[in-house]
Amino acid sequence: MQLPPRFSILGVGVHTLDYQQATDCIAEAAHEKKPFAVTALAVHGVMTGHSDTAQRTRLNRFDLVTPDGQPVRWALNWLYHARLADRVYGPFLMLHVCERAAADGLSVFLYGSDNTTLAALATALQQRCPGLRIAGTRPSRFRNATEAEWIEDVEALRASTADIVFCGLGCPRQESWVYEMRACLDRPLIAVGAAFAFWSGQQPMAPAWMQRTGLEWLYRFSREPLRLWRRYLILNPCYLAGLMRQKLSPQVFAEPNAQPEPPALRWS
Repeated sequence: MQLPPRFSILGVGVHTLDYQQATDCIAEAAHEKKPFAVTALAVHGVMTGHSDTAQRTRLNRFDLVTPDGQPVRWALNWLYHARLADRVYGPFLMLHVCERAAADGLSVFLYGSDNTTLAALATALQQRCPGLRIAGTRPSRFRNATEAEWIEDVEALRASTADIVFCGLGCPRQESWVYEMRACLDRPLIAVGAAFAFWSGQQPMAPAWMQRTGLEWLYRFSREPLRLWRRYLILNPCYLAGLMRQKLSPQVFAEPNAQPEPPALRWS
C-alpha cells in the first residue's frame, strides 16, 4: 500500500490526498485484514494534538490522517504547496467507504452514540448505499470503560466479523479509542466525527457554500454556542497564530520521532 505524503501541521502529521485515494487505502486494508487507523482532522483535532503531547503521539502513529477541515487543507497548500483541490471530510469519507464496501461485499460496524441514533444511521446508510451490510452496532457508554468492558467490546467486534469499523465518539475521544483498539483488531478503524449525527438526521449539516468557504464552524457555533464557544473562539485564533509561527520557523513544528507510549484512556 503506497500512502500519500504526510506533512506536519503544528506538529500533527496530515496526509495530502483526496477521497479516492483515502477510500482505496481503507478498502485495501479491509481486504487484506490489516490493522489500519484512520481519522479526519479539522482545526479542533489538530489543536488537541498540538496542545497535548500524548494525543499528538497517538495521532502521529495513525496510518492515515485526512484534512477534514478547509483550514487544514489551506494550511497544507500554503505551507507545503500541496495543491489539494478539496478536503477529505469525515462524513463524506464515510459515505465513500460505505459505497466501496457495498460494491466489494465488505461489511461495516458502527460504534458510538446511542441506540436510537445507531438505528437511524444504519437505515440511512443502507438507503444511500444499496447492498451495504451492517455487521453490528454498539452504543457509547459515555464514559471510560473498565478493563472487562473493553475486552467485551473487543470480543463483540471480533465476533461481528465486520471488515471496517466506524467510530463516532467525538474528538478527541474517538481518536484515543481507534488508537487503542487498533492493537486488538485486524481491520480498518475510522474516526468520523459528526458523521453519525449528520447521516442519522440528528443534526443538520452546514450549507454547501459554508463548507466550501471554511465557514462550517460558524454554522455549528450558531447552533451550539454554549458547547462550542471555546473550540471556535479560542482555538481558531490560536491555530492561525500557530500557522504564522510555523511559516516563519518550520523546524519548530517538525513531527517528533521517538515518543513514549501514551497512557491508555479506554474511552467508550
